[in-house]
Amino acid sequence: MKKLYCFDFDGTLTYKDTMFMYLKFYDPTKFRLQFLRHVPLFILLKLKLAETEKVKKSFIGSILKGQTQEKIEKKSKEFFEEHYPKIVRENALDFINNIDRDHTQSLLVTASLDIWAKPFADAFKMQLVSTRAEFKNGVFTGNFIGKNCNGKEKLVRIKSEIINNKYDKIIAFGDTSGDKPMLKWANEGHYQFFH
Repeated sequence: MKKLYCFDFDGTLTYKDTMFMYLKFYDPTKFRLQFLRHVPLFILLKLKLAETEKVKKSFIGSILKGQTQEKIEKKSKEFFEEHYPKIVRENALDFINNIDRDHTQSLLVTASLDIWAKPFADAFKMQLVSTRAEFKNGVFTGNFIGKNCNGKEKLVRIKSEIINNKYDKIIAFGDTSGDKPMLKWANEGHYQFFH
């Protein structure tokens, strides 16, 4: 019996959204300033009058653009060490630790950037399927490679990841509307399962 598990990250496995946590951790002063600057955009987002991807790119870029990959990776490691496993829901961690690894493939499918999600995926022993940060000559451009990994894009990315694999059962876990396509597609879709 071969299973595929697809886990959303923020809110599903964690108590909090890691994007704001990481950016604040990276540079608290810059974070506060840029957060205030972005408030009008966040409001437009809530009212569905702005595109998530554009606002996200703008906010992340305002803090991390121009930073070296080396520094970003170092900070991501520190962020992980400070917050793992504290921010992970205990029952989610129990579940992950009890996965039968011999007959299972597990994906961490997240709209969060690979920058800070990678150490968590490694700790969970999962393959990371995420929004990807673009680096040129070792410096973050502020852009993403491809689309924001959310909603329908999550499904596109999962399918390209498992292209030649066959599974007896696909089980997905999510907690927001951005996970709905993935939950609908799976044989078993669990909404807010670990809450």
